[in-house]
Amino acid sequence: MRNLHEFAYDRFQREAIEAVQGEESVLVAAPTGAGKTVIADHVILQALEQQRPVIYTAPIKALSNQKYREFSARYGDLVGIVTGDVAINPRAPVRIMTTEIYRNTLLDEPDQIEDVAWVIFDEVHYLDDEERGTVWEEAILLTPLRTRILCLSATVPNIEEIAGWMEEVLGRRTKVIVETKRPVPLHLRFQCQGRIVERWKEARELLHVARVRGMRWRGRGVHVHGAPNRLSELIKYIRGQDGLPCIYFAFGRRRTEELAEEVLGYLFLPAEQHAVVERRFEELCRRFDVLREPSAQRLRPLIRHGVAYHHAGMLPTLKEVVEQLFTARLLQLIFTTETFALGINMPARSVVFDSLRKYYPSGLEALRPREFQQMAGRAGRRGLDTEGFVYVRLTPGQNRPEEVQHTLFAGSAPVVSQFNASYATLLNLYELHGEQVVELYPKTLHYYQASKRRRREALERFIHRLDVLKESGCIRQGELTVRGDFARWMFGYELYLSELFERGLLDRFSAHELAFALSCLVYEPRRGVPQPRQIPAQFGWVVRELERTHRVIAALEDRHDIEPVAPPPHPQLGGALDVWLKGGGFERAVEVSAVDEGELVRYFRMIIQLLRQLAQAPHTSDKLRGSAREARELIDRGVVDAERQLRA
Repeated sequence: MRNLHEFAYDRFQREAIEAVQGEESVLVAAPTGAGKTVIADHVILQALEQQRPVIYTAPIKALSNQKYREFSARYGDLVGIVTGDVAINPRAPVRIMTTEIYRNTLLDEPDQIEDVAWVIFDEVHYLDDEERGTVWEEAILLTPLRTRILCLSATVPNIEEIAGWMEEVLGRRTKVIVETKRPVPLHLRFQCQGRIVERWKEARELLHVARVRGMRWRGRGVHVHGAPNRLSELIKYIRGQDGLPCIYFAFGRRRTEELAEEVLGYLFLPAEQHAVVERRFEELCRRFDVLREPSAQRLRPLIRHGVAYHHAGMLPTLKEVVEQLFTARLLQLIFTTETFALGINMPARSVVFDSLRKYYPSGLEALRPREFQQMAGRAGRRGLDTEGFVYVRLTPGQNRPEEVQHTLFAGSAPVVSQFNASYATLLNLYELHGEQVVELYPKTLHYYQASKRRRREALERFIHRLDVLKESGCIRQGELTVRGDFARWMFGYELYLSELFERGLLDRFSAHELAFALSCLVYEPRRGVPQPRQIPAQFGWVVRELERTHRVIAALEDRHDIEPVAPPPHPQLGGALDVWLKGGGFERAVEVSAVDEGELVRYFRMIIQLLRQLAQAPHTSDKLRGSAREARELIDRGVVDAERQLRA
């Protein structure tokens, strides 16, 4: 066995590599930071030596971009990337894709997958993500049997069950490799009631005493908050323990910025490095063309002290500047939201949790154990540290001891299927299998795991969606119609866009109106964020047509018990989009929107992705294709241009 790295391989890495060389599909479950990507490196090299393509899928675009840069540095022009808003060298031997794009390619353009030797699913525990888990399941389910699969997962208790499904139902011989031990052990610390303690027992007692006192005094009309947890004391302690560099997780964009400002008076770098980090910051900002952006200037004084923040509301290019500085060890403390934990290779010596509660779609809840483990796993750098440290900040009024104990020590929950095939998936499969498409459901992980009652309910949902497609005119007499053939390319927006297509509205839209219509479909207002009340007058008729379309779709889905029904159009990006389409500056576009600049870039890139799909879809008229191309060229510039970011 060849060793492609400078360190000796662990037992689980050797076993997995041997299984790869034995032509088996492999499912690896190991803690964050254990070194699972070593196995992916061997898969890629083996495929290249066999002169066959290999596909690497990732759950988020940031990780896809990072892998593209990493693999390009190693393999040069042999690497390509396709993420919806980026397509660079898409037929390269080593192809990086988001999981959605891989799934879509399996359905829309299966000839591109014919000769692929391996597909690598990073973060495959995403199978139980409520919103996107079905994509992973569909992708595994539809991968040709001749293509072997490498699944990389966090530690989950039912990994054998998933492998059993792959073997028994899909006929895919699968080797399971499990590692429970981290190469760099972690130590928990707690800040509670103004103290830093090293044992959960002590922290639990502090929480309990504060709660009892609070209950006692509240009866006399006095609320006891307890001693404050001062950030300055925690940072001082971490520095005294030689705990830098440190990743500080906070569950709020503004919170990360506030915390970073709070430590601005501290120097985390020796004086001789101030000029070095500032010079490197300027070089990167110039390369990514964000040097003049106000957000970059707000970061500058923090960067000079070795501190930064990182969250989804920032410009993607500015986030990459921060990531590269952190990787180069020019930043010692970074305040970030949880997206920084999703596979991005940014380990530190210490990790801090600002809180153990965050907002989920269902409301404010305790952090789930697997998410805690994923984030905590960023502590302890293999090859650099002999141990890592995890600090948890606890507040008596917010944290109940039983909740904290569950988050910290319960272990990961089993991966449970979230299979819920989209309309586009059903249309693509119906084209291949006709009415026999319902026979696909018994091959799913959902069926493999579910009780008889849940199987029956899932099959009913499957059939109800087919009924919607038939009543909408996408399927007639056992075949896809022109409308259905068009809709199967429109993942996520099938009913909306096929209805607009059928009524001839897509051809009536100008390039500006087309882009605006798509913005109404992709935009999702954030809870508690005030929305602009006015949109440009020229888009008024488009809004009325979209609202009419929504009423048709909602009534159709309601008749067939589809939950939830398609959301209404949200036109609030109209002002910002109008500024940008007319060549205005990005700063002005942000001013007239109600979203952070990073969010605005993300929505503009989502519009670009839909414009690409419209231009490529069958039965698209020359007029629509031209409007889509014109709109894309108007939007895809400056900080929005994702390919430019990757080529920088």
